[in-house]
Amino acid sequence: MTNKSTTTPSARRDWLVPASLIGLSAVPVAAGAFRMIELSSGGEITHDNARFFAAPLPIVLHILSVSVFAILGAFQFSSGLRRRRPRWHRAAGWVLVPSGIVAAASGLWMQARYELPEGDGDALAVLRLLFGSAMLTSLLLGVVALWRRDFVRHGAWMLRGYAIGLGAGTQVLTHVPWVLLVGQPNEGVRALLMGAGWVINVAVAEWIIHRDHRGSMASPAPARAVVELPHGPSQVA
Repeated sequence: MTNKSTTTPSARRDWLVPASLIGLSAVPVAAGAFRMIELSSGGEITHDNARFFAAPLPIVLHILSVSVFAILGAFQFSSGLRRRRPRWHRAAGWVLVPSGIVAAASGLWMQARYELPEGDGDALAVLRLLFGSAMLTSLLLGVVALWRRDFVRHGAWMLRGYAIGLGAGTQVLTHVPWVLLVGQPNEGVRALLMGAGWVINVAVAEWIIHRDHRGSMASPAPARAVVELPHGPSQVA
């Protein structure tokens, strides 16, 4: 009898990170979907959502682009998928890069033009402008590196941009313990918790980048070997 093929442990591990990233982005994506339904169905206008009804285009662009960027980008963490389907990887990049740029640019526009909601403040506004600008810059530098065929730097910059873009998912994790143990955070604490989400993601991205750099220095590829791009959603073009 011939044994049926089964999923190997390495294959399961290869999909663990993409699945985890999709899970991390689930709450922000679901919240964005709820906001889209609210806007399209003509929901009740309140003090918290009046700015979205007054100028819906930026928030709609932001929700759609962030959702695509977070979910589709997660699959770039599957090294097996990249090896088996390199054309898919390149095709996904044509969607992911513009999505990330639109997400960052629309987020910056909303922070600059929308009225600050209750609970936000100047500190959080500065953080949003800082990390939004860093995300946009990272993606643009990733495009420049790709144009120069510097795939290592392209991967590193795209990974940084993805990490910042996924900050909303990590911010759910930084907020939930505080809310459960202490209650709703005040303006200052909210800024710290939001900032922590971005900092955690950037720190993890930098760790991955430097780990891969050390690995490539320790084990240089043969002269005729095909170059293996870094792990993660950094290969989005």
